[in-house]
Amino acid sequence: MAKMKTVTARGTRLQKLKNLAAVLAESIDECEDARALPQLAKQYRETIREIEEIEGAEHHGDEIGAILAQRQAARKPGAVRKILKWGDA
Repeated sequence: MAKMKTVTARGTRLQKLKNLAAVLAESIDECEDARALPQLAKQYRETIREIEEIEGAEHHGDEIGAILAQRQAARKPGAVRKILKWGDA
């Protein structure tokens, strides 16, 4: 695991969050203070949620565009019709 200082200085937001999740997981595993555990767990859940949102956005960007690209690659007609403006015909 990289040090938080290094990742913060050089990493992307996703890298920073993943490193934070690892730090939080380690803190949860080593936590002996029962009062601190709920806050660590909450922060861990929020961090994981952010990571999933970012990864989802990176991997599932434009779903319609992906479908159209697949159809074009397969030489099928487009699934979306061109919208005509008033007066075009």
